[in-house]
Amino acid sequence: MKTARLLDGSRVPVLGQGTWTMGEKNSAHASEVAALRLGIDLGMTLIDTAEMYGDGAAEKVVGDAINGQRDRVFIVTKAYPHNASRTELPKACERSLRRLRIETIDLYLLHWREKTPPLEETVEAFVKLRSAGKIKRWGVSNFDVDDMEQLWSFRNGSNCATNQVLYNLENREIEFDLLPFLTSNIKPQPSERGERDRRQNREGSGERARAASEFQTSYIPVMAYSPLGHGRGLLENATLKKIARRHDRTTAQIALTWVLRQPHVIAIPKASDKRHIRDNARSTDIELTKEDLAEIDQAFPPPKSKQDLPTL
Repeated sequence: MKTARLLDGSRVPVLGQGTWTMGEKNSAHASEVAALRLGIDLGMTLIDTAEMYGDGAAEKVVGDAINGQRDRVFIVTKAYPHNASRTELPKACERSLRRLRIETIDLYLLHWREKTPPLEETVEAFVKLRSAGKIKRWGVSNFDVDDMEQLWSFRNGSNCATNQVLYNLENREIEFDLLPFLTSNIKPQPSERGERDRRQNREGSGERARAASEFQTSYIPVMAYSPLGHGRGLLENATLKKIARRHDRTTAQIALTWVLRQPHVIAIPKASDKRHIRDNARSTDIELTKEDLAEIDQAFPPPKSKQDLPTL
């Protein structure tokens, strides 16, 4: 599985698993757990969820799916804006930890932004949770360029690990400004072997600190939710069907491959059907041609001006 590098140098799979609508039906619990476990076995070890999904029930599904294999997975969950204050965020975090049955959240996101609490207060609360060992990283969701600029103006704001946004063939709005804004400021990264050799050759805390900073990225990976669109409409598109036939693949695989063509983009499709899980996992080995991409651009034109950030 291909990986993306986070701000701290950690790597996560570019293709993860979403859980929106999971946990809403007790009768589907076993199949949802099995689907997530299959996805983990196929390399989709990043799992995204939220306290909002099923009023916490999706987190419980994830907790059952990762039971006994915590060290294999990277867990992302999100807090409601009204729980993002200095007093409420620690409580929301504890509730998520209990439902997930884990001790630390790998990446904790603000689900979307509202006027209150102040964003700077939320950042401070994230920093305290990280210092307390409750979370390893924090980030945001549904933030546009102006939101990110304000976030980066705060102390510790530049430690934001990702921005999770809506991105698929029908929703290309972020390509005009947000996507390049987040991902274009890139430092060359050393090879994995080079990193190991440098760590072995350096001695002293000062050298280790300089080494760590050398390996950090200066961009923020984008996490694309609903990469297959909302509903079945996108997957029935005639152009996608033609390209899928050309590659002997499904339209869903072509749509996912298109999202992942962008560097520093992580896709988190939701699938609870094992066949769809397997199809998703096989989307990372497809190479779209210039002809494919030109046809896609004609069917789904890229934005030519700034547009409002779409959300679901």
